[in-house]
Amino acid sequence: MAMTTCKECGGELSTKAEACPKCGAKVRRTSVAAWGCLILVGLLAVSVIGTLLSDGSSTSSTSTSGSTVAPSATPSGPAGPRDAATGPSTSNLTAAQRNAVRSANAYLRMSGFSRQGLIDQLSSEYGERFSVTDATVAVDNLDVDWNAQAARSAAAYLQMSGFSCQGLIDQLSSSHGDKFTVSQATYGAKQAGIC
Repeated sequence: MAMTTCKECGGELSTKAEACPKCGAKVRRTSVAAWGCLILVGLLAVSVIGTLLSDGSSTSSTSTSGSTVAPSATPSGPAGPRDAATGPSTSNLTAAQRNAVRSANAYLRMSGFSRQGLIDQLSSEYGERFSVTDATVAVDNLDVDWNAQAARSAAAYLQMSGFSCQGLIDQLSSSHGDKFTVSQATYGAKQAGIC
């Protein structure tokens, strides 16, 4: 059992204790979801700054087939977002919806998201503040493997904390967690090797 120090009296207590046995002060814990949000916000800030600094530094890149692809649309790895241009055409989107697509791609480069989690992040008053309609249209214009996103999220959770198979599935599919479907969450937990 790991031990820590009480922030009130300096007494020794278990990391699992609800209150200090010496002074009775309640132990405050930051949930995994709160840590995840803090990490996500930090990564988003770095990504936005990087995007702003790199805008205009290169206008396009040519793939091996000779077609031109915008630099921001390249995948970030095996489970990263695919080129948004391979999904439905963005030419019929409003300016706000095109910006929501850009933001969605930035989020997907940083972390694994469920469809609903990404819509919520884009439309949140603490996130990007797009309308729910614009956020939904943007997310539905992406070509995303949601199972792969669940696997990314599962791996990230396992790096932060220990989970049982069912506990990780519950976290990934919870309405207070990542909001993946149960099927996607199960896939993600299995791919992460916990099930």
